[in-house]
Amino acid sequence: MNLMVDQIVESPQEGLQEESQEGFHSDYALDETQAQTPLKLKGRKRLLQKLQRISSSPSLSNMGRVPSSGYRNGGKGSISCISLVSPLASYGPSYSGSQSSASYSTAPTTPRDPGSANLEMGKPLSAIRVVEGGVMGSTQPTSIPVPPNVLPGSKSPISEDCIPGSRANSEVAKKQKKRENFDFWGGMPDEIKVEILRYLTPKEIVKCSAVSKFWHKMCFDGQLWTSLDASEFYKDISAESLVKIITSAGPFVRDLNLRGCRQLRKPNWRAETLTKSCNNLVNASLEGCRIEQHPIQDLIVRNHRLVHLNLSGLSGVTSSTCEIIAKSCPQLELLNVSWCSHVDAQGLRKIVKRCPKLRDLRAGEISGFESKESMECFFDANALERLVLNGCESLTDDALKVLCEGNGVEIDSLTGRTTAPPRKLRHLDLSRCHRLTDAGIKSLAENVPHLEGLQLSGCKELTDAALTDLISSVPKLTHLDLEEILELTNATLQNLARAPCKDRLEHLSISYCEKLGDAGMLPLIRACPALRNVEMDNTRTSDLVLAEAASVIRQRNAAAAKSSPNDRPRVGLRMVVYDCQNVTWTGVREVLSRNAEIRRPTPGSPVHSYPSKIIQLKCFYGWQMTVEEHTKRVLRGDLAAASRLERKWAEYMMANEEAGAQGAGMRRRRRRAREAQMMHADEEEGGAGVGGVGRRRRARSGGCVVM
Repeated sequence: MNLMVDQIVESPQEGLQEESQEGFHSDYALDETQAQTPLKLKGRKRLLQKLQRISSSPSLSNMGRVPSSGYRNGGKGSISCISLVSPLASYGPSYSGSQSSASYSTAPTTPRDPGSANLEMGKPLSAIRVVEGGVMGSTQPTSIPVPPNVLPGSKSPISEDCIPGSRANSEVAKKQKKRENFDFWGGMPDEIKVEILRYLTPKEIVKCSAVSKFWHKMCFDGQLWTSLDASEFYKDISAESLVKIITSAGPFVRDLNLRGCRQLRKPNWRAETLTKSCNNLVNASLEGCRIEQHPIQDLIVRNHRLVHLNLSGLSGVTSSTCEIIAKSCPQLELLNVSWCSHVDAQGLRKIVKRCPKLRDLRAGEISGFESKESMECFFDANALERLVLNGCESLTDDALKVLCEGNGVEIDSLTGRTTAPPRKLRHLDLSRCHRLTDAGIKSLAENVPHLEGLQLSGCKELTDAALTDLISSVPKLTHLDLEEILELTNATLQNLARAPCKDRLEHLSISYCEKLGDAGMLPLIRACPALRNVEMDNTRTSDLVLAEAASVIRQRNAAAAKSSPNDRPRVGLRMVVYDCQNVTWTGVREVLSRNAEIRRPTPGSPVHSYPSKIIQLKCFYGWQMTVEEHTKRVLRGDLAAASRLERKWAEYMMANEEAGAQGAGMRRRRRRAREAQMMHADEEEGGAGVGGVGRRRRARSGGCVVM
């Protein structure tokens, strides 16, 4: 700092006094704004303010500005314009006021000293840099050169530590002590490690456990296995690894699903491992496991918070197990004991009686339901919302009547029905209960007003009379399964089309009802706007039902007002029509054509209308591959390719029919059939590409063609 100040040569005091006595010339008078006293600065800023800027152009000689404010605002100095002339040039001690010399210096050409202005305003006298004058073409330097110690490569007197990016600053950074290498994963909190490992699948976590002992301990941390679902990888994991997971995560596990883990046999593991480790279970599923009776009972006794319990298909579950469930699980809401051959209705009666929160009971193929005492217990509890009794051949009409109306309940003389409160049942499955007749199903009418799902498939003794009153008394019905009820006629479907539940019906299954046909399905398709799934294989339905369904879906698309081709359609109706003798390729083509139809602008709709919902069809196996490929193209938005496939398939089918006709032109029709078949084969091969393009055709000799 001192060195740079010393390089500024002050003018003699005599010259300054003479200039102050003569006064200022009017052309060089300072404005009041320029004469204001600037703020007092300190340090480096004060030094830069005092530096005089060297003029690089003779055009500034007559501007009359104070040298310290040339080329800049605010009167602050700058070091950026110091001349880079060789340091061998000398500094002149005298001050020249000639016009020729002033044109190459920052000092004005006036003979007066500009520093006098500061004297008049009371500003402290600043150091003046004196520059030797020279004429044009002279060898004398016209500016002050940079001192050697501030040239590049020299050590500046100003501390470089305060200049960002300087060499000294980088050297100081290098001298700083580098941070030692640290274990990023090891220093991370355990909670964050667990959250990171949660993104892996159980199979990947088990693989990571082989990295090291530390990873092995971390991967088998119980906090990572609060929910253990082995149904996805039970075939790939060994019994030892599964037992290790259960042992380490036992106290933390709340949801345990060991469905299908048949490797948990007695020679491979100790059953006490499961019972002693897991004591905080809320949801447990042991379906398909080969676990003995005592471990199952110990597991139930140790877990009093069980809410969902699935023991389906376990031979170790008996009536005594049901008694333990009734005593140990007061919070139970769902119980599945289907296909447990050693369980009967007497054991289930204890559970229903002592578990007031039980809402879902699944007891498929359980015996003992002919007992009226057991069904009366179910009636008194009146807490079940889902009751699954599929395959219970012991269930009779009298037992079902007790379940719905009770035993010994008063009868209303006006209506002829019991005064018992309605049942809370929402889903009832009575499929394959072969002993049920119309009398038992009629008891459901007016007693299950909240019913949403009813399954009666396989009850071959039922007729239209059984469902007439029931359909009109269930306004919330959404799922109805009437499969293999051979005596049903179109009257049942016509009543269903007029029932209060027509606006809510979503699923209907009438497969193998051979007496049902177009007379019942056509009004049903028109009256049920929420219909999503129809299974009517092996019935008398024809192409009219398919055409009507396509028309209904078209109306739904118009209501949706979908006008963007970028929005892909979705399946709005699934229909199963295979093995229907009256369904031909013409009806199937009608469905395919409507699926890929783009409606042109109309006065009511000024834009193109693209399909938003389509029909997914399951038809005759010879046409199914074409139908599935057409559906794939429509779902991915390639409507042009779908239309082309439908057109070529129609040409192939027409040519095939012509080839089978007798009479004149048989050879010509057969040739056209072969050509259409080859075109159809090309389309099928190209279906894997984009829009049916990009696949190489196979060479054909034109010989024998086999369908």
